[in-house]
Amino acid sequence: MKRIFAAIAAFGLAATVAFAQDYNAAVDAFNAGATALESNKTEALAQFRSALSQAQALEGEEAAELVAKCKEAIPGVLMSIAKEKINEGAYDEALETLAETQAVATEYEAAAVAEEAAALVPNVYLRKGSTLLKAKDFAGAATALEEVTKLTPENGQAFLLLGQAQLQNGNTNAAIAALEKANEMGEAQAGKLLANTYLKQGQALLKNGKNAEAIAALEKSNTYAESANAYKLIASAYTKSGKSKEAINAYKKYLEVSPNAKDADDIIFTIAATAQKAGDKATAKEYYNKLTGSAKYAAQAAAQLKTL
Repeated sequence: MKRIFAAIAAFGLAATVAFAQDYNAAVDAFNAGATALESNKTEALAQFRSALSQAQALEGEEAAELVAKCKEAIPGVLMSIAKEKINEGAYDEALETLAETQAVATEYEAAAVAEEAAALVPNVYLRKGSTLLKAKDFAGAATALEEVTKLTPENGQAFLLLGQAQLQNGNTNAAIAALEKANEMGEAQAGKLLANTYLKQGQALLKNGKNAEAIAALEKSNTYAESANAYKLIASAYTKSGKSKEAINAYKKYLEVSPNAKDADDIIFTIAATAQKAGDKATAKEYYNKLTGSAKYAAQAAAQLKTL
């Protein structure tokens, strides 16, 4: 029996020595990770994970304490690596690391780190979209910026940039939808872009003989930013549609918006001639009289006034 007890005692001593060796190896890995934090976070992460794996294979309070320390350190290191990737402009790698950070932080019950990682994701997509937009990769920019609008639907800047990307990408309807959202959120530039977009639509429709559609688009343009050019095109569309009264009103608005326009005398004469042709003598006389000092139209205006 004594021999048996001696054998058991020897086995227990060997197990204690083996535990100490394994535990010390895990501690060494943890300390190596802590040392590497200043210079190489990827190496630090590898060492912390090695320490965690080794400690999880052991039993006892000391091992459990080391496991807890590893789980406390790892999410923060992952977050630091993600931030480095963001600063380097490696946005896809940053997004992958942030996704991993969220998963690990959630598993290890590091709620603050998980929340920070989630909050950074739309910011990374925004940076990526802005960078691609500047690089004229409009399709890629639109894809990234769409992610921002899904994750943070209150982000007016993201909708503005998305609208710009879609415009450059030739997706006018998608651009308008994004810019309207941005405009609703107070992005002033969105209104200007919408006005210009509808103005271009109106010009194209007018050129193709779609007068009613052109007028609708041009009037929409004016709801975002009133434009003398829009009113001039509206007047032209009404003239082509045989609606003299409406054309005259649009020309009048043109002069209100741009009273010092270089072609002001041309417009005044057009109003007078259009009114005269439509039988509106009062308006014709009023506008011919405005041209009595015009170098270009004084003689014609005087002649027409005599006729009237």
